[in-house]
Amino acid sequence: MDDEATTLPGGEKYDLAKVGAHWQQELERGQRYFKSWVDRCTKIEKIYLQQADQANAAKRRFPMLWANISVLQPAVYARVPQPVVERRFKDSQPVARMASELVERNLAFTADDADLDSLMRAVRDDFLLCARGTVWLRYEADFEPLDIGVEPSNAPAPDMPGDDGSPTAEQITDERVCMDYVHWSDFLHSPARRWKDVTWVARRVPMTDEEFDKRFPEGRASLAANGAGSNHGTNQTERAQNEGKTYVWEIWCKSENYTVWIAEGSPVALEVSEPPLKLTRFFPCPRPAFGTLSTSSLIPVPDYVYYQQQCDEIDMLTKRVNKLTDQLRLKVFYPSGDGSVSPAIEKAMRPDNDTVMVPIPEWAAFTDKGGSNAIVTLPIDEVQKVIVACIEVRKQLVEDVYQITGISDIVRGDTQASETATAQRIKSQWGSIRIRDRQAELARFARDIVNLAGEIICDQFQPETLMLVSGIQLPTAAQKQQVEMQMQQQQMMQQQAAMRAQQMGQPAPPPQPPQIPPEVQKMMEQPTIDEVVELLRNDSVRGFRIDIETDSTIEPDEDAEKQRRMEFVQMVGGFMQQAGAIAQQTPMLVPVMVETLLFAARGFRAGRQLENTLEQVGAQLSQSATAPKPPPEPTPEQMINLKTAQVKAGAEEKKAQLSVAQAQIEHQTTVEQARSAMAAQALQQFQQQPPAYQ
Repeated sequence: MDDEATTLPGGEKYDLAKVGAHWQQELERGQRYFKSWVDRCTKIEKIYLQQADQANAAKRRFPMLWANISVLQPAVYARVPQPVVERRFKDSQPVARMASELVERNLAFTADDADLDSLMRAVRDDFLLCARGTVWLRYEADFEPLDIGVEPSNAPAPDMPGDDGSPTAEQITDERVCMDYVHWSDFLHSPARRWKDVTWVARRVPMTDEEFDKRFPEGRASLAANGAGSNHGTNQTERAQNEGKTYVWEIWCKSENYTVWIAEGSPVALEVSEPPLKLTRFFPCPRPAFGTLSTSSLIPVPDYVYYQQQCDEIDMLTKRVNKLTDQLRLKVFYPSGDGSVSPAIEKAMRPDNDTVMVPIPEWAAFTDKGGSNAIVTLPIDEVQKVIVACIEVRKQLVEDVYQITGISDIVRGDTQASETATAQRIKSQWGSIRIRDRQAELARFARDIVNLAGEIICDQFQPETLMLVSGIQLPTAAQKQQVEMQMQQQQMMQQQAAMRAQQMGQPAPPPQPPQIPPEVQKMMEQPTIDEVVELLRNDSVRGFRIDIETDSTIEPDEDAEKQRRMEFVQMVGGFMQQAGAIAQQTPMLVPVMVETLLFAARGFRAGRQLENTLEQVGAQLSQSATAPKPPPEPTPEQMINLKTAQVKAGAEEKKAQLSVAQAQIEHQTTVEQARSAMAAQALQQFQQQPPAYQ
């Protein structure tokens, strides 16, 4: 890349001089577009600071603007927003649940690390004072050379390219999401009627010489040649703040899909590059927190504009009342020392700070023209009446301002301890109705900030960072595969041992569960970090959404969290009590009741931490309910009866065996007798037969 042009990875080549001239014209066009609003906000901010400054109290102004802002500040924003990451579909999705848990914890850490509360308070003040506030997000990472365990003979220096010109291998040691507050005067965007029609956004970044030289090593020569980048300011405070700093505009152009860095007033751009972040809505800043807007432009109208005339009249009446109050002093006229008043009276009438004593040399002439013969005082009744009238008019003007701004509704919302709960609730609802839109706007702005931070975390953070920040350890796919191989090896060893025992004619040993440590077994039940990161990187199937609790940016009810937890406990306790009786009678309904409990628990914000435990316990209950039950253990009486029956059965069996044996003996005897009778009969017949020779 030469000094006059830059080429993007996509092949687009840009002339830095032409790009710089174009964007200087665009910036000037944007500044002209917002000039009237900037001038108005500058005056309003000056009035606000003078009212809040005790050194300007002698000017006798009624601090109406400062008082209104002080009342509205805690009403529209009071505490840091709480990020809530919910799954898109609240069913049993272990990977999506673990991904949302990881992102939510990383967002909570990012909010604390970036001090989101102070950023929101600064945006709130700009929102109430100038009707616009914004924040800019960045991604930062720290790198170090990757140690690959090989020491080359001629190793290049750190952060230097190798012999072939390629950069040395590096690894990320730390990464974070940075949130920068942008002052209302340092933010510009293209003129448009709606935010969706804005084509570019820009912010003015003050850089010290060290920061500028580190970010743009070759940019100092361009500044010296063009005399640009300096901003002396319009007053002493700005000149002190801008001393030694260079103002650089960072521009994100959605229509051209690039980012431009250009010093203020320079005709040559410092850098043109692809956007460092691939965001869904392209811009690294959310839609600003706008106050009053019309449908014709994005130039907001500060609230002070609508009651500025009333404030001017209040200031005028305040000055008048203060001047008339100075006249409320006792003024006494008395004759000077001409002998008509004794020295004791002069001592008694000695003037102090609140009494004005006026000596009259020619007392007789004074009394002849209407004065009395005694001491004369100046009447102040008329002055008092004028003061009372001015105060009444000012009070009415203050009430008018309260009606315009909605402060009166907040005052009406104040409750007393003696009031009923219904009355307090009605007042609370009425007191917030006028500022509900402002609360919703700041809540929307906080939600957009957290959405952008969540998108950066999902797209940029390494798996090690996600687990380190969240404190959740998940196995990798390789670790899970290694544990599964160990389990398979143990099972094969058991099978081989059983086969050897069978060959040797010995009983086979009982099967043993795999010997895995409990912490490893618990970790193996979780999804792998590879599956979680794959889900986070895929925008199209990302199974969660980021939301902000609706009441998280306003002053909360102290009992709200307790109430939510108690409702969840009561729901679970009542359901378990009713489901227990049904489960004993009809075990087949246990899976239905488990799914019903999980469906109810997922609707409670307080129940998200117990959801995983409920799923595991529910799976065990469903499995045990559907599994065949072993026969119940017999009681002692049943054991005695069983043994008695067994003895009787044995006796009967022996008796039957004796009967069979006796029957066999009798049968054998009968057979032998029959044989003997047949033999005797045959012998008798033989003897009775005559011999054959006769």
